[in-house]
Amino acid sequence: MDEETTIRVNFGKPIPLFPLDSVVLLPQQVMPLHIFEPRYRQMVDEALDGAGQIAMAVFAGDRWKQEYHGNPPVRPAVCVGQIVQHERMPDGRYNILLQGVCRAKVVEEEMPDEHRQYRQAILEPLGSNDAVAPETGYAIDQMRHWIEGELAQGELKELTVADQMLEYVRNEDVPTTALIELISFALVTEPAARYRLLSEPELSRRVDFVRDALEDLGLMIRQARAQHPEHWPKGLSWN
Repeated sequence: MDEETTIRVNFGKPIPLFPLDSVVLLPQQVMPLHIFEPRYRQMVDEALDGAGQIAMAVFAGDRWKQEYHGNPPVRPAVCVGQIVQHERMPDGRYNILLQGVCRAKVVEEEMPDEHRQYRQAILEPLGSNDAVAPETGYAIDQMRHWIEGELAQGELKELTVADQMLEYVRNEDVPTTALIELISFALVTEPAARYRLLSEPELSRRVDFVRDALEDLGLMIRQARAQHPEHWPKGLSWN
């Protein structure tokens, strides 16, 4: 089990796969999902009868656009999520809240059969925690201090989510490792970058990547400021 969470994942049993076209979940994040397809309604039904866990996967390539209702290939890295809240509607649809638990890797897929409409897979955990980012020389707590400075006084204070993120940064009850995940998903939005964060097993490398991404974002904001955003058309924002 990943040390980021106290929720246990039984990697000895297949876990349902829910693939989408981009990363929608990282560990520690909570994501609302509306489940309406019959196969995924069955998936949630059966997950709730068991451990309440599903693995959010990402389609590999563009075949899913033509084969969505089949079983197009998925990329190997997934995020195992725990259903922490659910509402079942009279027609069988669900609204769920899914909390990211840990990174994992697809070892073997099990395709749908005459009884099960959805895919599932044998997974193995991906990565482990470390306390220091040796490649940059920054301890994880130093990274937290740097993020706080950028959100409070640096270029990132221009973002509409800056105040919300600062609340997490300054909340000592939020572990720094969890904070890195939350900041990653809130501020790193490019799909390829998000998948890189999902698939990277080493915390130290994720810290490096997040810092680089936030520095690039700060540079973009400086460049945008030079274009005098006070004259931008109504409705445009720093995001």
